[in-house]
This record gives sequence, structure tokens and C-alpha cells, in this order.
Amino acid sequence: MLAMRRKIIPYNPNLVQIARRLRNQATRAEKILWKRLSGRKVLGYDFHRQKPIDRYIIDFFCSELNLAVEIDGDSHYREKGIAKDLQRTQRLNELGIHLLRFNNHAVYENTDGFIDAIISWITTDRFIQSPAKAENAQQASEQNAESLE
Repeated sequence: MLAMRRKIIPYNPNLVQIARRLRNQATRAEKILWKRLSGRKVLGYDFHRQKPIDRYIIDFFCSELNLAVEIDGDSHYREKGIAKDLQRTQRLNELGIHLLRFNNHAVYENTDGFIDAIISWITTDRFIQSPAKAENAQQASEQNAESLE
């Protein structure tokens, strides 16, 4: 049986150094979320931060899910930022990548809600890759429900 090969996603090699610098100069919201996403803490999925993809640098990316997560600061809500974000979203969608966007102020106020939104996307979306991942997702959902009681 042939193993499925992961689709190669193009990136601009000139962005690698910039991504490294961004990782070292993370915003407060990025630091908060990275603590919750790193080390396969979300249903066993591996997220990377400041990942070069095509001509962009994505805040957080999971290649297993083709899921990008962006944390938007105030500049993203101005006319120019909105237009750039629309272009970025369209290009990522063309590459088969789903994008979740969150406001950085919301991250400060409700980090658990942010993580819950990612878990919800994973567990309700068709991208669950294997029965083991589905079982992990179910167990995590049950644990979250128990912790709320």
C-alpha cells in the first residue's frame, strides 16, 4: 500500500530569517497562545509558530490539519489591513489551508475560549485524520465538559 504524500506548500525562502526574528519578538498574545498550542497540547496536533507559507508568515500552523491561525492586532481592522487580510485568506484557501482569525484582545480576555474554538473546528470539521485522532478529540471534549462542571 502506498503512503499518502503530504502536499508541499510553497514558501518564499527569504521569509525564513524574518520568521525567526518574529518568533524571537513574539507579541504578548502570541506568547500566551504558544504556551497553549506548543508540545501537541491541542488534541495531539503539532503546531508551528511564525511559519512561512507562500508569500506570508502565518502566526500558527498545523500541517496535519492544513490549519492556519492568525492573531490580529488593531492594524488588521483598518481599511488597508482588511484588504490585505482578504488577499491572504483567499491565497491560503487556494492552497487548501483553512484560516481561523482571532483578535488579540480576545486572546487576553478569553484564552480558553480561543482554544475551545480551535478544538471545535478540529472536532467538527472533516479534517480529522484518523480514528486515533477522533478518539483523542472525543476524550478532550469530555475532559473539557467535566472541568466546567
